[in-house]
Amino acid sequence: MTPGRGAGELEPALARVLQAGTYLSVGLVAVGSVLLMAGGGSPLAGGPALSLSRLPADLLALRPEGFLWLGILGVVVTPALRVTTALLGFWRRGERAMAIIALLILAVVGAGVVSGLLAG
Repeated sequence: MTPGRGAGELEPALARVLQAGTYLSVGLVAVGSVLLMAGGGSPLAGGPALSLSRLPADLLALRPEGFLWLGILGVVVTPALRVTTALLGFWRRGERAMAIIALLILAVVGAGVVSGLLAG
């Protein structure tokens, strides 16, 4: 355990990661929804496929799809970020078994992402 860092500090840090990721993601989806409806679009009409290469340009141009996709990506990435934060926290506290478990969870998530990309 790092000097000056209590064992009880990890759980609140993990909660803050989830809270911040959720608020940011929901905020991005809300902005995208407002932009979509302001432009006469319908949230029920479907939309363009995700294009990571177009995402920065869509955001800079204030296109709704950029905000919507970034918000959706945030919802997907936030739990993995929480597990990564837990892994680092456990490692710093010397809880190697828990760090290995967190690493295995990330490996399963990563395998799922790769599998989804290869299937799609």
